[in-house]
Amino acid sequence: MKQAGISKAGSKIVNRTILVVVATMAIIFGIGGIGHGFFEALQGFTPTNGLVIHAIGEANRMWEYGNEPAFTVIPNFLITGIASMAVGLAVIVWSVGFLHRRNGPTVLLLLFVLLFMVGGGIGQVVFFSIIWVFSTFIHKQLKPSKSEKTGGLRKKTARFWQPFLVASSVAIVFALEIAIFGLVPFVKNPDTISLVMLSSLGAGFILMILAFLSGMVHDTEPDRRIAS
Repeated sequence: MKQAGISKAGSKIVNRTILVVVATMAIIFGIGGIGHGFFEALQGFTPTNGLVIHAIGEANRMWEYGNEPAFTVIPNFLITGIASMAVGLAVIVWSVGFLHRRNGPTVLLLLFVLLFMVGGGIGQVVFFSIIWVFSTFIHKQLKPSKSEKTGGLRKKTARFWQPFLVASSVAIVFALEIAIFGLVPFVKNPDTISLVMLSSLGAGFILMILAFLSGMVHDTEPDRRIAS
């Protein structure tokens, strides 16, 4: 991924801040898909007995609610686990090296759909949808504000895309950790742990949207337009 800003290659526009935010979020959920696949594969060459499964089986569950629901069209835990890990890795590779391309958002959406269908997780679907929507702005011409008053406010907003992105990433990764391991400092009650997980995921979702919005403002700044 290149540095934040806007570049033009012929008629092609790349809003680099949006690219960084989208890629970061996609990588996190690509890793999440790999995690689902790993625990699915641990359940061995056994039938799933349905489309909705628990990615983490009874033998590997680390806390009461740590079963990680998932959907899969592949009726075998080992095969769907391998597929989920492969697609999760593909999401990461595409986000790092190819998301900036003209067809980047379309391929990302297809990978997200495929990841969902092979056991990459159910709860991630809402995040997948928002990440893809914002990925469609990677190549759009964003217009800066013409109002001096509004322009000043937009400049202040643009400064916060990195803190929002870091805070969102931390909150989401923490929620994913809790979903698997159930580890929350000084908390033992599973219902409270579950509440902390959902709260962290919700906070990460809101902060992710703020990172996207402030990133869009950042990409409208004239001094961020870098010729490639």
